[in-house]
Amino acid sequence: MSTMMRIISQINAVNMGEQVHGTVTEEMRGQIALMLTQIELADAVVVGCGSGMSSAAGYDHYHWSGTLADALALFRERYGFGSPFDGFYHCFSTPGEQWAYTAAYICAMADAPAGAPYLDLRALLSGKPTFILTTNVDMQCAKAFDEDEICAFQGDFAYLQCAQPCHDARYDAVQAARAMVAGTRDFAVPDVLIPRCPECGWRMTPWMRDDAFLEEAQWHAARARYEAFLRRHVLGGARVLLLELGVGDMTPSVIKFPFWQMAAKNKNVHHITVNRREARSPGKLANPGLYISGGIAEILAEARRMKEEHHERI
Repeated sequence: MSTMMRIISQINAVNMGEQVHGTVTEEMRGQIALMLTQIELADAVVVGCGSGMSSAAGYDHYHWSGTLADALALFRERYGFGSPFDGFYHCFSTPGEQWAYTAAYICAMADAPAGAPYLDLRALLSGKPTFILTTNVDMQCAKAFDEDEICAFQGDFAYLQCAQPCHDARYDAVQAARAMVAGTRDFAVPDVLIPRCPECGWRMTPWMRDDAFLEEAQWHAARARYEAFLRRHVLGGARVLLLELGVGDMTPSVIKFPFWQMAAKNKNVHHITVNRREARSPGKLANPGLYISGGIAEILAEARRMKEEHHERI
């Protein structure tokens, strides 16, 4: 009997309702075992990393919780923001007020440690050729994976760009943000500290997707590395695992739809979705997909524990 068939047989034999290791059920544990098998069999892994991954790490940008709730509490109290991201779209009275909030946000994420789910994911994929395609802008992927392995499609808080933009360059945001936080008085940054474009003198803005988002040389280089990774492994006939983590429906054309298309057209491509919400089926795939609904942090932690336990036995 093959390894896969043994695992499936074990899944069919367990009590599906029993809880193990916190919120991980035996049904989920069986699915995790299948995921570990797919990782082991894969020649390469492509990870699609969405906002649910950072929420699982404690960095929820759409609700007040954890690190951001503490770091931005004074702004939340003053302005009544419903979530951290609300502050980005708030109509502040002055640029200085807007930058006071933005700089505090950038510093909070720069100082935040790599979330446990990201570290667990790195451990699970250790030794495998890996590429991360992410829509997250919160620096978390870069704290767990090498820059050459990441395409931050929607940008990254770690950088600034000209708000016009007038030229093809991005700049370090964290140093400027620290200076602004230190100089903030009465919820406003002095004009002299507001970052200005070194070329045209116009205001800078965080390098994240909006109407003026700059798809500059390094963004194109990261996308080219991602496409080269796909050509080398998918078109090369390797067994490839597409691992979709916490990806919602806000921008499905970036991760979700391309992953479904690759899995539908290539018999050596396998697709796994992990999401707190019930996963939606992408329709007919070349291989049956695996959909694990539950807490991403708990699932990845359990997967890492099971992997390490297995290695200890052998």
